[in-house]
Amino acid sequence: MSKPESGGTAGTEAILSWLRRREDEMAALLAELAAIPTENPPGKNYGFCAALLEKRLKDSGLDCACLEPSEQKTNSDDKPVSLFASYGQGERTLYFHGHYDVVPAQSAEQFQPAREGHFLFGRGACDMKGGIVAMLYAILALMECGTKLNGRICLTLVPDEETGGGRGSAWLAEQGLLGRNGIAMLLAEPTSGVVWNANRGAISLRVEVFGKAAHVGLQHRGENAFERMHIVVARLLELKHEVEQRNTSFRVGSEQARNSILMLGGQSGGGANFNVVPEKCWFTIDRRINPEENLVEEKAKLIAVLERCKHEGIPLGWEILQEGQSAACREDDTLGRALAGSIKRVTGEAAQFEMCPGLLEIRFYAAKGIPAYAYGPGLLSVAHGPKEYIDLRTMIDCAGVYALTAMEMLRP
Repeated sequence: MSKPESGGTAGTEAILSWLRRREDEMAALLAELAAIPTENPPGKNYGFCAALLEKRLKDSGLDCACLEPSEQKTNSDDKPVSLFASYGQGERTLYFHGHYDVVPAQSAEQFQPAREGHFLFGRGACDMKGGIVAMLYAILALMECGTKLNGRICLTLVPDEETGGGRGSAWLAEQGLLGRNGIAMLLAEPTSGVVWNANRGAISLRVEVFGKAAHVGLQHRGENAFERMHIVVARLLELKHEVEQRNTSFRVGSEQARNSILMLGGQSGGGANFNVVPEKCWFTIDRRINPEENLVEEKAKLIAVLERCKHEGIPLGWEILQEGQSAACREDDTLGRALAGSIKRVTGEAAQFEMCPGLLEIRFYAAKGIPAYAYGPGLLSVAHGPKEYIDLRTMIDCAGVYALTAMEMLRP
């Protein structure tokens, strides 16, 4: 191991040089992780992935603890395990945060990772197992280069992010286990080269409208759920018009709109056959809330529309699929300045701060008053897609950014 470094040009170059010699190692670990189909929903193979991560973390010399909700009734392969791996000493903690679940694949081949030069293809390579590898190797680079830290880094790896974090970050937060002694948090989502310092909140519902089945020739004896559903949708369209007049003051990407969002019918269905009066129809509502809006108030407005329809005699019910708070952190916070400086040193480009178009787990830390930002390898435009991939060079750059940011935040 080299002579301990506390920062400066020499320490920076040692870190970056060490990382840039590890592309093959990092690619191999990422391929192992991407080959495990941790699809969520429903939440499969969590145990396999957590075991691999735990072994790799411990083999690397990191302290590692595994936690899971005790009330869960799942088989050993699907247990929603969260991992905490730490490096350094003291209470002051910089959190590196990632999730190991992935959205369902479009084909089985996505769980057969393939490398082509500097690119690795596979489900989760971008969102966000590549980010996990980058964060782990940032810590290993600090260890191998003997970098002194005034505090510790805690690498937190969770399941269930793709469905709202119920058995992962949300559960940890409820138990008071997330963000203890935290001074800041970095999230390794694929941010397409920008920093996300804010995210929209979300309320997603599934609405069912009920009727009575009958033969088409005797439709007068039935009650048409499809026609009733259209009345409900018409009421919601009135709310949609109001909602989408509102704009955020946060910076957004060139492909994003500034307005708040209410989308109807992302999924829908119903009916038994073309010649039968439908007795049940259903559709989804996805409400995305800008940071300036209030989750409780916006949820209440949605429910009020549905309650009004029930009061008017339309039989319906609903379930909430997910809900999460918006979050926002200042660009000029200590972590924001440290992150921006590290990005400039590694990439040569000035950092750009934007609001994420979706939901982020920075919200769990921001709710505790901990500055939290997302910055990670990969392109949002290929995440969740049939040709998901990551450029291994950006993964190495991000590892360098994480390491240099930790050196600045935990400077002795």
